[in-house]
Amino acid sequence: MKLIETQKFLKKLELQEFPQPEVVTLKYPVLLCHGYGALASIVKPSPMHEVCMLMRKHGVIAFAPNIVPYAKIETRAAQWVNKIDQLTDEYGFEKINVLAHSMAGLDMRHALTRSDIHTRVSSLTTLAAPHHGTSLAELVLNTTPDIVRDKLGDVFNWFGDSMYPSAKSDAVGAVKQLTREYVQEKFNPKHPDRDDVACFSYSASVGKGTEAPLNTLYRYQNQYIHEQEGPNDAFISVESAKWGEHIKTVPLSHMEQIKLGISKDRLWIYEAFWLDVLKYLAKEGL
Repeated sequence: MKLIETQKFLKKLELQEFPQPEVVTLKYPVLLCHGYGALASIVKPSPMHEVCMLMRKHGVIAFAPNIVPYAKIETRAAQWVNKIDQLTDEYGFEKINVLAHSMAGLDMRHALTRSDIHTRVSSLTTLAAPHHGTSLAELVLNTTPDIVRDKLGDVFNWFGDSMYPSAKSDAVGAVKQLTREYVQEKFNPKHPDRDDVACFSYSASVGKGTEAPLNTLYRYQNQYIHEQEGPNDAFISVESAKWGEHIKTVPLSHMEQIKLGISKDRLWIYEAFWLDVLKYLAKEGL
């Protein structure tokens, strides 16, 4: 018995040959684009900051800037275009790989279709983006009295304008652009994919219909979206998130994907997911 315990102790002392994080080599740097809302920005430098730092830990040049948190797609898209121009001009990058979370997926599709920024974008990878809209937006708009909705919109607009004064916020207008009717009937027909930009997507599913846990705070909307659209991450359904080449569905909630409200025992799923994204881009030669 003592011999076994000694062997276990000695095993723990064995040194790894390469204890540092795995290095991933990409052809182009990464721009991380955040979605709707400013909750994350209250507690960290930017919504995608931790993801950015994780990628830098793996040797990838990555950036996670802030843009206006509550605004329509066209307003946000123009800001992402400015960020790409700024980065490529300042650092001399030929192109950039864009990783867009949530609403940012629509922002970037608009930017690629309505500007010449496609010449500076090598790939667009979206995570839990509402490419076919979300019933959650409809729930918010249809169950909130107009006067309450407008007052809340004013509060969010004030909050957004205070945090990002260089662009005009429109919280309610943005939510209207996330409904299934708007995205499927108005947005998608006018925003086809570009042949010269690789397009990938990831979806996510937790809570109802899965074995992945979900914070009780999001249980109602998770169940509601499940009734309307099927498996989801409490904000966006799996089917809505599919666009271009769909890679896989990950067991992370919408907030966990950007390292918000995630428990320590699930951090490895978050870290492994983002490392897999980088490895996929590397495999594609991007």
